[in-house]
Amino acid sequence: MGSFFSSLLGADAAATTSQSSDQSVKTFHSSARWQLHFNEIKDSPKLVVIDFSATWCGPCKMMEPIVHAFANEFTDVEFIKIDVDELSDVAREFKVQAMPTFLLLKNGKEVDKIVGAKKDELKTKIQRHRA
Repeated sequence: MGSFFSSLLGADAAATTSQSSDQSVKTFHSSARWQLHFNEIKDSPKLVVIDFSATWCGPCKMMEPIVHAFANEFTDVEFIKIDVDELSDVAREFKVQAMPTFLLLKNGKEVDKIVGAKKDELKTKIQRHRA
């Protein structure tokens, strides 16, 4: 019966969590689930880093283990991964035009943005905005 409801909601209706040691990166496969989650975090002063990527994007694949390492290092920051091909409406909403794009949000508002596979810049901006 559960698989019946999953097929109605879409097999990927729920957010999945990709484990990397003790911290995780949340991945959303449904715009509706993303919107529910965004509504929960938009009033939070906690830093949220959204990794907009695509499966075909080489630099995105290169950054994936780095993002997981940052998720382990910065446990007070929430890390989210969104595939721009799966959730193109979310990518449009945040005006993502290149991959990878990292958006840093606080209280649901963009506080910074990194376009490209810029590990050091991403780390610096996470450190700056997490406080």
